[in-house]
Amino acid sequence: MSIKDLEPKTVWNYFHEITQTPRPSGKEGKIIKYIEDIAAKHKIAVKKDRAGNLLLSKPATKGYEGRPTVVLQAHLDMVCEKNGHVRHDFDNDPIKTVVDGEWLRAEGTTLGADNGIGLAAALAVITSDDIEHGPVECLFTVDEETGLTGAKALEDGFMTGRILLNLDSEDEGQIFIGCAGGKGTVATFTYEAEPAPASEQYFRITVTGLNGGHSGCDIHKGLGNANRILARFLYQLQEKYPFTLAAVEGGNLHNAIPREAYAVIGLNSEIRESVRVMLNHFAADIENELKSVDPNVRFLMETTDRPAMRLPDALKKKLIYSLLACPHGVINMSHDVEGLVETSTNLASVKMTGSTKITVGTSQRSSTESEKNAVADHVAAVFRLAGANVEHGDGYPGWKPNPESEILRIARKSYRELFGKEALIMAIHAGLECGLFLEKYPNLDMISFGPTLRNVHSPDERIEIKTVGLWWKHLLDILQNV
Repeated sequence: MSIKDLEPKTVWNYFHEITQTPRPSGKEGKIIKYIEDIAAKHKIAVKKDRAGNLLLSKPATKGYEGRPTVVLQAHLDMVCEKNGHVRHDFDNDPIKTVVDGEWLRAEGTTLGADNGIGLAAALAVITSDDIEHGPVECLFTVDEETGLTGAKALEDGFMTGRILLNLDSEDEGQIFIGCAGGKGTVATFTYEAEPAPASEQYFRITVTGLNGGHSGCDIHKGLGNANRILARFLYQLQEKYPFTLAAVEGGNLHNAIPREAYAVIGLNSEIRESVRVMLNHFAADIENELKSVDPNVRFLMETTDRPAMRLPDALKKKLIYSLLACPHGVINMSHDVEGLVETSTNLASVKMTGSTKITVGTSQRSSTESEKNAVADHVAAVFRLAGANVEHGDGYPGWKPNPESEILRIARKSYRELFGKEALIMAIHAGLECGLFLEKYPNLDMISFGPTLRNVHSPDERIEIKTVGLWWKHLLDILQNV
């Protein structure tokens, strides 16, 4: 069985075409053209703003002319992550999909169901000739995953609807009415590298095999963070043996929990076996700690060529200390919504630029603005104590729940009548674009819902096939009953 055999066929066909269209964040040109071509083919009105956001508009079907306009909203870009051994060019190569039992996944890369399935459903609605609905607008935004750029740039008056269905949630049967705000904090160490000693032997220490995951939706699961794990080992090594640090890198995206990290170290030959034994003991401890959530974590110690340069010893210590001291994970839970993470932070990436700069990327989230700023200050203080330059991004606001929402009432009633049970009403710790929409359109009435996705922002991303049909049925019923 392939993706083309799945039902509802129209939604899955559009999703297949979307997976064949490269769409990294900030490089949405190909997916924009794909959608513009669809609009032209179906004679659907389309406009594009200066940021690249698209708005497709379609009048009501017969008998629904008096209904209010509903905006179906999804983002155009996808997170581009792959396993280390996989060769894939996200700028040009299509995603290879696999039906794996009850799930659809990709071969060694992110699937892009976040938020490609939302795009597919919206396109299936607006290009149909047999779905009953009032006036519909489809808002497709750019660069959600790396900076919410499209939502930030959205201009008042670009869309006319005052009811918005965000199609970017990840649990069928749950209706989301609030989300966390977010902020990025970046620390930069600058230094003058020194020649790597020729008297030492050099080894690459690698942490790999972690699941990774979404830094919002998955932060409460206690998943392994490759950067923190590597910092723990380097700290213990530093306390016991002298070594040279020539390189350290890990993670990639601010909104993904890092799955892999490595360091290149230099050792005197007489201690190399002791260090190898030390790493084996450390690995056993980490495997035991993470056995329930990250059972495939692995550690490698491989010989490597002598690098040209190394970090100065003083910087090595400050970097290791600050990476270990930097908070990561859940900071506190909500006092108002049971089970909801209120505030968290992600030690997302460590990157080297030549032999002069190391950049540490982190991201903070909270449904309380003051808590978001407080944890960002906490992270900043750690790195400033270590001598790094620290900058905060502009961030984005949260979306305060409105339990009295009319579209929420309609969606709950619809779900109850369709499936004979209540939908769960939730707030989400991930960042959605809804908070930014409210800044520009303060009278919007919104909900967010979607099919079941797992392990988004990682190569293990997958979508539960049967939930797409349930979600689609719910979406169509909502459109009929607005």
